[in-house]
Amino acid sequence: MDPAILGTRLASSALTPLVRKLFVREGPGAGLADRPVRLSALVSFRGEQRTLDERGVRKLAGRLVRHAVESPGEAPFPADEETAVTDALARRLLALGELDMNDVQAVHLGHRELARELLTRAAAPVGLSTDATVFLDSLTEWACVHVLHFFTQRSTFVARTLVEQSRTQAELIAKVDELIRRSPRPSAQDASFERRYLPHLADKHNRITIYGIDLRESPDRWPLEVAYLSLEASGADSQAYDRLDGLPDGGPVTVQLRADAALAEHSRVLLRGDAGSGKTTLVQWLAVTAARQGAPVPFVLPLRTLVRADALPAPEAFLTAVGCPHTAPLGWAERVLTAGRGLVMVDGIDEVPAADRTRTRDWLLDLTRAYPGNQWLVTTRPTAVRPTWLADQGFRELTLAPMKRTDVTTFVRRWHAAADARDYEDTLLAALRTKRDLALMATNPLMCGLICALHRERRGFLPQGRKELYDAALSMLLTRRDRERGMGAPDGIELTEEARLELLQSLAYGLILSGRTEMDHDGALLLLERALPNIASAAQQGDTEAVFRHLLLRSGLLREPAPGVVHFVQRTFQDNWVRGPRWPTATSTSSCTTRATPSGRTSSAWPSPTPAPTNAPASSATSWPPTPPPA
Repeated sequence: MDPAILGTRLASSALTPLVRKLFVREGPGAGLADRPVRLSALVSFRGEQRTLDERGVRKLAGRLVRHAVESPGEAPFPADEETAVTDALARRLLALGELDMNDVQAVHLGHRELARELLTRAAAPVGLSTDATVFLDSLTEWACVHVLHFFTQRSTFVARTLVEQSRTQAELIAKVDELIRRSPRPSAQDASFERRYLPHLADKHNRITIYGIDLRESPDRWPLEVAYLSLEASGADSQAYDRLDGLPDGGPVTVQLRADAALAEHSRVLLRGDAGSGKTTLVQWLAVTAARQGAPVPFVLPLRTLVRADALPAPEAFLTAVGCPHTAPLGWAERVLTAGRGLVMVDGIDEVPAADRTRTRDWLLDLTRAYPGNQWLVTTRPTAVRPTWLADQGFRELTLAPMKRTDVTTFVRRWHAAADARDYEDTLLAALRTKRDLALMATNPLMCGLICALHRERRGFLPQGRKELYDAALSMLLTRRDRERGMGAPDGIELTEEARLELLQSLAYGLILSGRTEMDHDGALLLLERALPNIASAAQQGDTEAVFRHLLLRSGLLREPAPGVVHFVQRTFQDNWVRGPRWPTATSTSSCTTRATPSGRTSSAWPSPTPAPTNAPASSATSWPPTPPPA
């Protein structure tokens, strides 16, 4: 029997007074000072205010059952079960005194759940028919409806409900805060990470260094923001006259703009520039600027580092691939790029071996198609890739222009200000104005920085001519910096300048032959192992490993950017050696092969060089790189 149907038999006017007798009369006030009163203290058949006993509750139950049975209509159960039903109902009503809850909690529970609580606490009826059992359950629910209605009419109910709601909300807020603290939302995690990542990136790239230059009275690196010089870039623009009505189409025209503003006009740029023209410095400047502004989020990806892996990295591995010490939240890079918040700068296409440039292009195209709303900057030397290498993906091609005379003057002044060497500034500017050969060399930031450093190191004196300048730079890097600082031989090896040049040339030529800008540790040892027997003064100093470590640590021209990887700090030195009069230009770019050395080591070996030209010095066996060891 449904409680609603039972309600047609039991009028509220008859049931409500009986339910009220189950509870004591309430006291004044909201009862907020003390702990909430439990139901067991409200019933009228327990405690100090007892007005009913167990016998009285049974009488109430009997009256409820009798009202239902005597109501018009078919009897709900056989007449001989009336006493058993009354006893069972009385036990359930008495169970109200065993409930450990207050009126607010009871109302929140609901009449059906309250009836189930009473059923579990009272003994189950035995021997009742199905009709009598259904009637008893329905009558219990109907009585609970009136019990809860009675609770909501008490003067303390509203006040206590507000108090309970406030407590519950406070607990809920505390739990939610703790949940957020333990498992923050991706947006909160991303913002927290970017507050660490962006300052790190700005600090990392906000410095300029000429590797191997030793300034005794000033730092060997200085802030990028002090020394940075904004250069110009030029490119062909076929849209230059589109907005001018009445003019014939003149075809593509050359436009010039500030290089650091290129991405403001076009979101995808392929920037070409000669060695030392400032491509990497521009990447650094854009990274620092974006990191300090907080948007877009910069990613600096030097390809000579990335290409060492078997596969170029997906966005999730960008930071790991470049050795960032901060760990990004899972999916952070992809969320940044998906939202179009990224500035992706891929530096040095020319530093990728020719055989790997196709997969590099495919990698770039896949990234730009997957994340189209971001800014992209790709740098390369002019002849490394064809003019339309990325044109089908909407990349605008620009070329860094040589420095003008005003640019050189600005660079010199900023360099001396950053290096705290203003005493030498005017002397160098005068030399650049009066010495044509010197001025012709000062056409890019690398050579300007080298000239400034040499001028400062030599206390205002410079060598004459291009060859003399390079020789002077190498002399300073290879011998003078240690000798003039009184370093002696900290590693027990003393090599002459000529011996160091011969050994470094063998490494440089091996890189040119393989078409690479980096070599692994064992590959470098193989080249040196073949070169050492031809240089008596070097062969007597120690084994190949010791000589290699000496060149790496003391020459000022080699770097180890990662364990087991070696490259020249400036490709200008590397290329200048190979193209010099003592070295022929490589005509082979075949890949390295795996060979075994006489000592049993197996590693990458460089291919044999092309035959020496007829004008190569016949008396010097070390003027040509040694052939690889036999397999």
